[in-house]
Amino acid sequence: MPNRLAQETSPYLLQHADNPVDWWPWSGEAFEEARKSGKPVLLSVGYSSCHWCHVLARESFEDEAVAAYMNAHFVNIKVDREERPDVDAVYMEAVQAATGQGGWPMTVFLTPDAEPFYFGTYFPPAPRHGMPSFRQVLEGVRGAWADRRDEVAEVAEKIVRDLAGREISYGDARAPGEEELAQALLGLTREYDAQRGGFGGAPKFPPSMVVEFLLRHHARTGAEGALQMARDTCERMARGGIYDQLGGGFARYSVDREWVVPHFEKMLYDNALLCRVYAHLWRSTGSELARRVALETADFMVRELRTNEGGFASALDADSDDGSGKHVEGAYYVWTPAQLVEVLGEEDAELAAQYFGVTDEGTFEEGASVLQLPQHEGVFDAETVASIKQRLLAVRDARPAPGRDDKVVAAWNGLAIAALAETGAYFDRPDLVEAAVAAADLLVRLHLDEQARLARTSKDGHVGANAGVLEDYADVAEGFLALTAVTGEGVWLEFAGFLLDHVLARFVDEESGALYDTASDAERLIRRPQDPTDNAVPSGWTAAAGALLSYAAQTGAEPHRAAAERALGVVKALGPRVPRFIGWGLAVAEALLDGPREVAVVGPALGDPATKALHRTALLGTAPGAVVAVGVVGSDELPLLADRPLVDGEPAAYVCRNFTCDAPTTEVERLRSSLNG
Repeated sequence: MPNRLAQETSPYLLQHADNPVDWWPWSGEAFEEARKSGKPVLLSVGYSSCHWCHVLARESFEDEAVAAYMNAHFVNIKVDREERPDVDAVYMEAVQAATGQGGWPMTVFLTPDAEPFYFGTYFPPAPRHGMPSFRQVLEGVRGAWADRRDEVAEVAEKIVRDLAGREISYGDARAPGEEELAQALLGLTREYDAQRGGFGGAPKFPPSMVVEFLLRHHARTGAEGALQMARDTCERMARGGIYDQLGGGFARYSVDREWVVPHFEKMLYDNALLCRVYAHLWRSTGSELARRVALETADFMVRELRTNEGGFASALDADSDDGSGKHVEGAYYVWTPAQLVEVLGEEDAELAAQYFGVTDEGTFEEGASVLQLPQHEGVFDAETVASIKQRLLAVRDARPAPGRDDKVVAAWNGLAIAALAETGAYFDRPDLVEAAVAAADLLVRLHLDEQARLARTSKDGHVGANAGVLEDYADVAEGFLALTAVTGEGVWLEFAGFLLDHVLARFVDEESGALYDTASDAERLIRRPQDPTDNAVPSGWTAAAGALLSYAAQTGAEPHRAAAERALGVVKALGPRVPRFIGWGLAVAEALLDGPREVAVVGPALGDPATKALHRTALLGTAPGAVVAVGVVGSDELPLLADRPLVDGEPAAYVCRNFTCDAPTTEVERLRSSLNG
């Protein structure tokens, strides 16, 4: 019989609706039940495409005896970290502080007042590698709760006190300058893996936000080393197994330093960020590889993640049926030499194995290989390669597909909107811009209420109950601002303004200018989460700074610019010390140092070829964070178009920054040179 999770909209919670565990969703009622029954709370946090979350569920939550023990001695709460990043952040901070590491699944034991006292991640069904079994952990916690309650309460109080003492040392409210950005670049150079691209060792994550900083830094200063790190990292990732060589799109991370074997789940946020990064790399260098990867990644998102309502689903699972009914990680994506022969015949299979780096011993498990694009001496016939890819893809499409998490997350859709709008504009793909507009329409129609407050998630056209957090407001505003630049439609600027007004009113600390991840009127947790560092996505703090800065450049709104500058004080403090973890903040700081530039393009009609040429040139300018407005002369659609006449009856572009404007130009080349370098 289904438990309480059967009524939820989260695909992850619904995966647990038929567990014999008597799960509760995160709610006041669950903690009330814990108080009434005198039981501790077992909080289990994970997400739909998390491999080890599925393993723990199969081994323990589906086991009748384990479930019976959990039900007898705990109030069990299941949380989707993607729906409640605030709950996840607060308890993950406690786990990391106590154990020095974190991850999912996350298992935390709480008092009925939601104070944590014991933590862990995955626990096996039997003791192994020095880890206790899940049952042993349950019995140990139950014993401590029954026999040493006072001691448990003391531990919980101390943990909450320690968390409260971990307030961020904010530094001052001034944005970083030339010196701090140069120090950040130097720090990245030290951590750069010159042999393999990327930063640090294994596991290796795509450094999207850092690459954006490197591209902007190069555009502003001409630093060749910054461009080389960005270009080489992007090339190594695109040639590695982390990139899907047949279907496009990136996996979550590489388990090795060489980008060979991915953790196979594909997340919307990674692909949105990387699609935009490769489009920007092409804009900076003209790289054909960057162009191909940007377009293939955009097509992957539209083809495989788009929902019926026009939004974008959160993720594809790492695991899928290997054809025998067994769920195996990577089964959908990997190939053996024998499988290549079966699909392609001997001759083409040999060529494919060479082209994609498929070996007899395999690069993954059980003799299978992840497809890569190794550097080759010889030249391959393009038509033959295209035919091989087509045939392999057709066979792969017939394999059991990985599960999809259909939850639409506002923030990640904002990132996808920005990526698709810009990629569509750069490469003359109006279908991609239309996909961005459709997702933006869904967010406005479904996720925004009458006060322009944002709901974090929806599924199948039904909005979720959880309030948007800072990254939702910031990333959706970022998406709407990108749409403003690409379409010239003022409605997107207006909606971005509504969202950013909420940021100023409900997320900013008025005294310091620091930002919180949850609104001032959000549910009270044991601590109000606040993290300026990037994780897999830009931190809400620096994403908000970027959106506020762009909005101020589009509208002249002084409070928004002032708030952006104050928020960047944290980048001044952290950028030189931990540049890898505050890449988006560094990228925004580059935009601030450059102005950012404001470009207004006016013409007699939007469809006019000369107007379109100037608009496209403006969008392709590499000046960091430049904003673009396009419209018909005399239009009041966008503030930057005010008082911008044609020049001698011709379409014209106006470039301004820091309250100073260049002479308007009607020439594409002059506009290009004023926006590049």
